[in-house]
Amino acid sequence: MTHSLHRFGSIESQRNDFVWFIYQSKGINDVDFEEKARRAITIAEKCGSENWGDVKLGCKLKCPVNEIVTNLSRQSRIRGVFTKREQVVEFLKEMKKADLGLSVIISGLLDEVLPSCEEAELTPHTINYSLGVWGKKDLLPEEDVLAVTSMCGHHMIAANLIRKKMEEVKKGRKSAEKAAEELAVLCPCGIFNQVRAARILQEAAVKA
Repeated sequence: MTHSLHRFGSIESQRNDFVWFIYQSKGINDVDFEEKARRAITIAEKCGSENWGDVKLGCKLKCPVNEIVTNLSRQSRIRGVFTKREQVVEFLKEMKKADLGLSVIISGLLDEVLPSCEEAELTPHTINYSLGVWGKKDLLPEEDVLAVTSMCGHHMIAANLIRKKMEEVKKGRKSAEKAAEELAVLCPCGIFNQVRAARILQEAAVKA
C-alpha cells in the first residue's frame, strides 16, 4: 500500500483523491476471501468508486467487472479510488457494518482522511507517512506530469506518454476525459484516479 503514498501535485489537486485497499493476511483471515472481497467490491461500487481492480486481472476500465469478480482468488489484492470525501465516509461506515474481518486502508491527505475516519466512528490502527522524494530531483519530470505518473504507484505510465496526451488534449484531438481513461488502463492496480488526471490534463492544455 505504500506505493500510494507519493502522489504529487498541489494540495488542492489532491483533496479529491483517495485510494482504498482491502487486504487479507495469508493464514490469518484469507479463508473465504473471494466471497468477502465480492462483498467489499459491492460496497465500493455502491459508494461510487470510479476505478478499482485486482492487480492480477487489471482495473475495471480495462477488464469487465464480471470477469474480475468471477476470477477473484485467495491471493487477489483489490484496491481502487474515490474522488469525494463523502464517498470515503460512506465506504468506511458500510465496511464497518459488514464486518468482513479484512484490513481496510485509506490513503490520502491526512486532513481529509482523519476527519473521514472520525465521521465513520473509526480509529486508525496505523498511519504511514511519506517523507517526500530524496536525491536528484532535477531529473524528475515537470510537476504536472509527475502528478499524473505518481497516481500509478508502480510508475507504469511513462512521462512521455503523458506529455503526448497533454498535447492531444491541447490540440483538441482528444477530450481530457478520454485521454485520462487511456492512461488509467495502464495501471493494473486500479488506484489511478482518471477523474483527477482529466482535470490535470485539461489545466495543462489551457496553460500551454
